[in-house]
Amino acid sequence: MSHADHDTARIHHDRYAPVTALRELALAAAAPAALRAAIRIGLPDELGDVPVPVADLANSLKVDAAVLDRLLRNLRCYGVFDATDHGVVHTPLSSVLREDHPQSLKHWVLWVTEPWTWELWPHLDEAVRNGGNGLFEQKYGAEFFSHLHRVWPESTEVFNRSQTELSRITSASIADALDLRAATTIADVGGGRGYNLSVLLERNPHLHGVLVDLPAAVAAPDPRLRPGGALAGRSRVLVADCLEEIPVEADVYLFKSILEWDDDRTVTALRNAAAAGRPGGRVLIVTNLVDDSPEIRYATGIDLLFLLNTNGRRHTRSGVTELVRRAGLRLDGVSEIRPLLHLVEGSIPG
Repeated sequence: MSHADHDTARIHHDRYAPVTALRELALAAAAPAALRAAIRIGLPDELGDVPVPVADLANSLKVDAAVLDRLLRNLRCYGVFDATDHGVVHTPLSSVLREDHPQSLKHWVLWVTEPWTWELWPHLDEAVRNGGNGLFEQKYGAEFFSHLHRVWPESTEVFNRSQTELSRITSASIADALDLRAATTIADVGGGRGYNLSVLLERNPHLHGVLVDLPAAVAAPDPRLRPGGALAGRSRVLVADCLEEIPVEADVYLFKSILEWDDDRTVTALRNAAAAGRPGGRVLIVTNLVDDSPEIRYATGIDLLFLLNTNGRRHTRSGVTELVRRAGLRLDGVSEIRPLLHLVEGSIPG
């Protein structure tokens, strides 16, 4: 090809690059759908460490080989799975979809692609027009988590597993960041199954912990917290709704990745912690601030999903600090928990 032909091809590409990019973006929903399909048919866990021909994979998974090949072709565009002369192989991205991967996001991917998400996304324009304004409750006649527990219990289980996955990835960093030497008790509010609390108690042998969450979340707590578990003597599980009351007195109240409701409910939860604790008690918020996030596409995407399901939000730095003040707490600082989180520290005034 001559220099003139190269220049013509480049000009042609540059001219149509916005069209190409926009078409790909408009069909981006195919990617999460393909990820979900791959997990649901069992592909990531079926594929081991050696290449496997598509036909053999399809046979073991009991799926259509030709359509499986098409599914893989889409996923490969995003670096999820790869093809060699000997068959399909894992990539670093597809490996994280395996149940046994130490940083597995299998259930988190399922959570953000649950059937209810596909029902909500088409209503985003309504939320933009009316400021959110309880879109989920208008559509389903109930608050999101109440409806989830009652109507979609399988999705509730996916949620609980997804939160444990996220805790496995972040809890060590959180334990490194929190100075709990002066505390004797910590309440992990909305702590799910207690993986994060277990790590904190292991790191701080002097500490006693209380896991506080709704019945479905704490029905099957981390084995370390159960009777006979390694941490049972320094922990207890408490069923409570932090939007109603936090019925435990502690030195530290930890809210990790749960204060993502609307502002009024977030303030209510923080006020309930302040009411339960003593003057000087600490209230710690671990979150991913959208304006400082190193994962800006993730942060802004999950922010819109929160808008649709709970009329919530992923907070900005100024937004969350204002909510701390509205709750009547003293703001003591905001810092990073590397690589992905932030710590907002407050305390109960004397």
